[in-house]
Amino acid sequence: MYYYRKFLILVGLGLMISCSSNPYRTTNKVYTKKAKAYAKELSKFPLEETQNDSALNYGEYPVGTTNFNLRRPNFVVIHHTAQDSTTQTLNTFTIPKTQVSSHYVIGDDGEVFHMLNNYYRAWHGGIGQWGHTTDLNSSSIGIELDNNGKEPFSEAQISSLLDVLKQLKEDYKIPAENFIGHLDIAPGRKVDPSADFPWERLAEEGYGIWYDEEAIENIQFENEFFKENPLKIDNIDPIFKQRIALLDRYIFPNVIPANFDIAEALRIIGYNIDDLDAAIKSFQIHFLQEKDHLDGILNAEEIKILYNLYRKSL
Repeated sequence: MYYYRKFLILVGLGLMISCSSNPYRTTNKVYTKKAKAYAKELSKFPLEETQNDSALNYGEYPVGTTNFNLRRPNFVVIHHTAQDSTTQTLNTFTIPKTQVSSHYVIGDDGEVFHMLNNYYRAWHGGIGQWGHTTDLNSSSIGIELDNNGKEPFSEAQISSLLDVLKQLKEDYKIPAENFIGHLDIAPGRKVDPSADFPWERLAEEGYGIWYDEEAIENIQFENEFFKENPLKIDNIDPIFKQRIALLDRYIFPNVIPANFDIAEALRIIGYNIDDLDAAIKSFQIHFLQEKDHLDGILNAEEIKILYNLYRKSL
């Protein structure tokens, strides 16, 4: 009887351990199966099986180069989940019908879930553009932060995010300016991460760009500068005037020219300006940390900030 009871206890413990094991073991099997299928596809020798059936005029035998490696990600796009918990997000990303995913999910408590190999294409960016890149899913790492969009980001979460960003930057040599937000690539459609996100702190660590506050204090508009310094000559040949305007960029770097184009500056930074109002609002959320006054209009101080960032991006 003693051994029988001991056996039952061991069975019970086994069942408890089984019940408390990874709840995502089933979807992990799906991941493994898909990864093996892609690996098999990639291992095929180029055109060996299909070139005889092709209408293209291939050479008489297939030739594979010896010089190649894996494509690497060149952007990092940061999101907030707009959901109620990390568990809810993990479930969302493991249900096929949602058609949404990310490489990393970082909980409010700082726990990091690496959900997808960084060389695979996650479905996190959707329709968007940054600079000339129109398919961010194919060239970026997606990071989701457990946050409903209306609350501060925890210190544990941001600390873990910085650890992940450091690793990504080291592994893939991602330029500082290519660490961006979902709202940057999809103006008018997305607002994440929210205005509470510490972009300035990230920029100080080398992830993303930020404006120089000291430089902002010294920036003047052209009419202000030349009112104090009467060096401007207006009655000159238009072509020569254009050349002077070009030189002004270098001679007077802290003077905003009268013809400063807000739309062009946003485009140079990376924003898609097809909807200029939406681009300005995304800029306001990211760099001005505005929540309630997203009017698509920049005041004088904000134009100075834009000008500083524009010059950094040239």
